[in-house]
Amino acid sequence: MLEKFTQHIHQNFPFLLDKKVLLAISGGIDSVVLAHLFHQLHISFSLAHCNFQLRGEESNGDEIFVKELAKDLNVTIFSTQFDTTNYAEEKKLSTQLAARELRYNWFQKLTEENQFDFIATAHHADDNLETFLINLTRGTGLEGLTGIPAQNGNIIRPLLIFSREEIENFAKQNSISWREDASNASAKYLRNKIRHQVIPILKEINPKLIQSFNNTSTYLQESHQIIDDRVSEVAEKVTTKNNETLQFNIEKLLQLSNPKAYLYQFLKGYGFNEWDKIYNLLHAQSGKFISTKSHILLKNREFLLFSPTKRGDLNEKSISKIDEGTKKINHPIQLTIQEIDQNAIESKNSIVVDKNLLFFPLIIRKWKNGDVFYPTGMQGKKKVSKFFKDKKLSMFEKNKTWLLCTSKDEIVWIIGMRQDRRFLANSKTSNIIKISK
Repeated sequence: MLEKFTQHIHQNFPFLLDKKVLLAISGGIDSVVLAHLFHQLHISFSLAHCNFQLRGEESNGDEIFVKELAKDLNVTIFSTQFDTTNYAEEKKLSTQLAARELRYNWFQKLTEENQFDFIATAHHADDNLETFLINLTRGTGLEGLTGIPAQNGNIIRPLLIFSREEIENFAKQNSISWREDASNASAKYLRNKIRHQVIPILKEINPKLIQSFNNTSTYLQESHQIIDDRVSEVAEKVTTKNNETLQFNIEKLLQLSNPKAYLYQFLKGYGFNEWDKIYNLLHAQSGKFISTKSHILLKNREFLLFSPTKRGDLNEKSISKIDEGTKKINHPIQLTIQEIDQNAIESKNSIVVDKNLLFFPLIIRKWKNGDVFYPTGMQGKKKVSKFFKDKKLSMFEKNKTWLLCTSKDEIVWIIGMRQDRRFLANSKTSNIIKISK
């Protein structure tokens, strides 16, 4: 195995030979073998061990074992203890998910503080097969069938091509000791059921199951890369970027062979799961939307608009007051207020008003149904909603727009768009204020 591992590192992870690696170690056979392999290849590494305090003295025994291993290999070890049970309860997570979140957050922190280049975990081919079968039973897209990636950012998994059997044989041949986790034998967890009940039957059917799966996984990953390339190519044709908003051209989407599949590929990483409803947005009324905790997808005429959601994007109730004499504000929008001697030309980003017509404090707020103002350059009054409609503003744009009003709630300025003519300064005005974005 050492020869195969050496060749594997030189072919697929040559950068490890002159980088600093943080090796996550549990005390189990896979991580202990990986530590010995790194040591024999003279890779610069340190160990990181998490005691999740879930198995009493057994957990403490694991911690003692890996500290002794660090001494034997003459490498640095970082160790920590987590109150995993309380963390899981606070975060409303399963114990397994809580442990995963705790350890990876800690690994990344260690990496930043100690300038490690990579985090290595000891996942192997059997882990990969188990993950594949778990995803298959739960239902998944192609990415869920490609298995555990050999590298994901700064996380690497150099043992993925090796089976558990190969790792055990290497450990026995080299008199390497390790710790057994008794919970791995329990049928309480889905992964263990698949490991002890399903995979043995599959191996009876195909004794070379791991090798066959490795080949299949490689083919799936290659196919997935082809799909990614095609999705990137199509994305360039059907999308345009406007600040933080991505615009999908509906007409071009509908010309694709399977718009729903492409929308899934575009949006799969943002928490969406109602793919039929997302597809139906293509034919929905303008203004319909679907949102997640982080993003929103909005139908706006001939486009689907995709944007991060920020606090208040859909229903902002925030109100800010400007007292008389204030020169500048920074929240919720930056405005500068100055008294000037003569009238100035109104622009998109500034207005001039007759101070004597204002009632302080001025109010900055979002628009609401029923708002009416008297736009400059027009006769009569107009509903703000109709003004937005005429300008063909999307819901995103409407809800990012602020109004400057008097304390009597009279609109002075749709900020950055149009002033109300009732407050215009003229040549006879003696007290002129200029308000600028």
